[in-house]
Amino acid sequence: MLRTSTFLTRFIKHSPSHYKRFGVVALRVHSMARHFKILGKEDLAPSVKRLVALAPLIAEKAQAGQFVVLRVDEKGERFPLTLVDWDRDKGTVTLIFQEVGVSTRKLGKLEVGDCIKDIVGPLGIPTGIENLGHVVVIGGGVGAALIYPWVRALKKRGNHVVTILGARTAELLLLEQELRELSDELHISTDDGSSGIKGFTSDILMNLLGKGRKFDLVMAAGPVPMMRAVAEATRPHRMKTIVSLNPIMVDGTGMCGGCRVAVGSEIKFACVDGPEFDAHQVDFKELMNRLRTYQEEEARATQLLDS
Repeated sequence: MLRTSTFLTRFIKHSPSHYKRFGVVALRVHSMARHFKILGKEDLAPSVKRLVALAPLIAEKAQAGQFVVLRVDEKGERFPLTLVDWDRDKGTVTLIFQEVGVSTRKLGKLEVGDCIKDIVGPLGIPTGIENLGHVVVIGGGVGAALIYPWVRALKKRGNHVVTILGARTAELLLLEQELRELSDELHISTDDGSSGIKGFTSDILMNLLGKGRKFDLVMAAGPVPMMRAVAEATRPHRMKTIVSLNPIMVDGTGMCGGCRVAVGSEIKFACVDGPEFDAHQVDFKELMNRLRTYQEEEARATQLLDS
């Protein structure tokens, strides 16, 4: 079996050119295991945590829209998390996650001073940020973590940014204050009406469109049903709409095919072709079916963790 460093060195040598261009740090990952120390930990909401980890090479190259693949321990599975923030001077990256399965629960048990076994990245194609004019950005649930770097980058380029933030209930709203400070407008929805309007993020979007609001770009991240609803709301208006997908993912480098998604008439790999795609071309039904593939195995793994 190849050592991780040997394998990744060979991978970079023969990898697609965009990974070399965007600076994947695999060449030196073998020397960085001791660097993935957790420097900060915070509870944002029930079962939702924010971690700040030392990862200087990743922080140096990170851009909006990219992600990392983590392994909590030697026997852990590989899973992706969005790069929410990074500090190039301090060499840190910020991750936000919800404890929903074995791996995220294990990650949530780590404390300040502990080390994450592996972090590989930055992966994925960065968001193409331009000064387009009026942009609406929609985040549902933990998708709020993903839209934060979008909103920051869009505003920095001079866009008028309308942010729509949603969650099941008020205590699950994430990064509300941070997004309020960055956005020109912030609209909130909760399923139970405990904050903002009672309803969904797509309801707010449709209300804005119904009032004649025009947007040069719509971006959304969050639960698949929410992203599909956003796509259907903008389709009649022929409004460019981008979604960030988070399918099942293993290696994050385009080799396993686990993250394949149907986009128009093509099969794409979210890890190397995305994770952002034209919402009007994504087959959301197939995506939801694939996300349910390992539900039984995930349930058994959770039972073993709890036993």
